[in-house]
Amino acid sequence: MSLPQILAAATTGDDTLTAVIPDTWMQGRTAYGGLSAAIALEAAMRSQDELPPLRSAQIAFVGPLAGEVTVKTELLRRGRTAAFIEANVYGDGKLGLKALFVFMIGLESSIDYAAAVKPDAPDHASAAPAPTHPDPKFFTNNLEFRHALPIEQRHTPDFLRWVRLNERGGLHPMVEMMAIGDAMPPAAMALFDKPGPISSMTWQVNLLTDAPVTTDGWWLTRSTADLARHGSSSQVMQVWNADREPVITGMQSVAIFV
Repeated sequence: MSLPQILAAATTGDDTLTAVIPDTWMQGRTAYGGLSAAIALEAAMRSQDELPPLRSAQIAFVGPLAGEVTVKTELLRRGRTAAFIEANVYGDGKLGLKALFVFMIGLESSIDYAAAVKPDAPDHASAAPAPTHPDPKFFTNNLEFRHALPIEQRHTPDFLRWVRLNERGGLHPMVEMMAIGDAMPPAAMALFDKPGPISSMTWQVNLLTDAPVTTDGWWLTRSTADLARHGSSSQVMQVWNADREPVITGMQSVAIFV
């Protein structure tokens, strides 16, 4: 099942949403974190009418999620400019993901600044395709990846790739961003001598535009570790559209078990 199909089949109740995560979206014993975050955001947006654009999300990956999951949402506050909604995702009655979403209208301001740094990367049309995962149940087979930073040019724990969902029709743009924003492997994996277990712990996401748009579904995504020590890594994450306009910036804490 694609993400649009998963959400179309989801049912809503009083401040709840129930969905089924198929085994083709797994990464080990838990679902892909971007999928779980996308389901949580969908539940939050269904819980309130006429929400302003999503501005920020704070997500904690508390435990494994698989199969049927239920999202319970709570409106913490809704004022003139912003709404804060908490969304907790449960599987088998246990908390697996905890999210806080902040929706906020645009405000008139005298400040207008954007960092001018843009990644030096080939266009998606000329970038080399990345191989698919050999396990057909692994979540990355629901996405298409193309290399934007060849391995021979990578001198730091840094991943830069073009990414798009195989099926995205009908998705809310912000839900698509949740599914895309966590698609990169944790950057610390570039330091590994051999494969080993790794797990995202928390994810802070800031949305830089009211309405993310791109060409043919392609997003340029980057994950760069700035510290990996004592079994924990901190990484900076960024997403641009096909025109190199910034869409997402964020940080993630990752546990390393090697």
